[in-house]
Amino acid sequence: MRKTDILVVGGGAAGLSAAAEAASLGAKVTVLESDLHLGGQLVKQTHKFFGSKDEHAGTRGYKIADIILDEIRACGDKVEAFTNTSVIGYYKNDGIVTVMRGEEEYYKLLPKKIVMATGAQERIIPFPNNDIPGVYGAGAVQTLMNVYGVVPGKRVLMIGAGNIGLIVSYQLMQAGVEIAAVLEALPKIGGYWVHAAKIRRLGVPILLRHTIKAALGADMVDGAVVQDIETGELSHVECDVICLAVGLTPTNEMLWQAGCEMRYIPQLCGHVPLRDPKLRTSHPDIWIAGDAAGIEEASSAMVEGRIAGLAAAQSLGFKADEGKFDEYHERLAALRRGEAGEKIRSGLALAQVDDWRDE
Repeated sequence: MRKTDILVVGGGAAGLSAAAEAASLGAKVTVLESDLHLGGQLVKQTHKFFGSKDEHAGTRGYKIADIILDEIRACGDKVEAFTNTSVIGYYKNDGIVTVMRGEEEYYKLLPKKIVMATGAQERIIPFPNNDIPGVYGAGAVQTLMNVYGVVPGKRVLMIGAGNIGLIVSYQLMQAGVEIAAVLEALPKIGGYWVHAAKIRRLGVPILLRHTIKAALGADMVDGAVVQDIETGELSHVECDVICLAVGLTPTNEMLWQAGCEMRYIPQLCGHVPLRDPKLRTSHPDIWIAGDAAGIEEASSAMVEGRIAGLAAAQSLGFKADEGKFDEYHERLAALRRGEAGEKIRSGLALAQVDDWRDE
């Protein structure tokens, strides 16, 4: 049995930010990450971030990961981080967490408090032949290109015009890959116009109210059937890769196991836990941050991680400046302003409670 003050499940943008914040107050933090590296989605982000200087505006995502990791290293031995390590169970009767490191090492961990920063998983839409080689999720494409330096193919059909679809399309073009088209089922793009403008200027058609009908090919993708949703008209697109950027779903199995009060909120892209302003769930020892709390941008995830880490450490008696909470909430509000943030604001209004009554 191992013990720690605060367990952070997930070593991405939210989890690392939570660990840095909690450790800065003196808490002993353990970070568990199932991937082979820390940084989560940040290590795949080669584009420059928006926002303010507090959210590292103008800095590329993979460099932001290094900045947070340097902050954690400055805390000395307060943070232990383990990669290739998965949390596989939570036992709410005694608060024990079961952990598998690699394929052989199994152990139990007893944390005093937990920050769940488990991120999200990609959605996959059904269509004939969606399981043949050449059909990828956008995250897999980013991993191939930006982590391992491998292009997935020569000509890509992108499904989804949210930020991920638009950004990955541009990154593919930077790597010399042709984008046949970007399809979007909705009547307008879901991502920022600045991302759409980049690929439109380079001649990529963005086809609204269009969807994929089928992938073509026997052993691998060699084309796709595309449908105009308004007219029903079918057309053929030549491609050797179909990239699905059709959204994410919060990864919250551990929160269900812990008995947290959950609610299905479409604006947050799935079932998410109810939370108070300091991101504590209905379970008195569990906080949330990042995509586990609702799908948003990495900048918001980092600020939420700060709040959750600060609050978890505060609950253990470590002295926290209440003014910091106000500062972080102001930064979140700034990130969620305007038309682009309307969806997330309406979802958060359904997910937040004023305070929990401790039993």
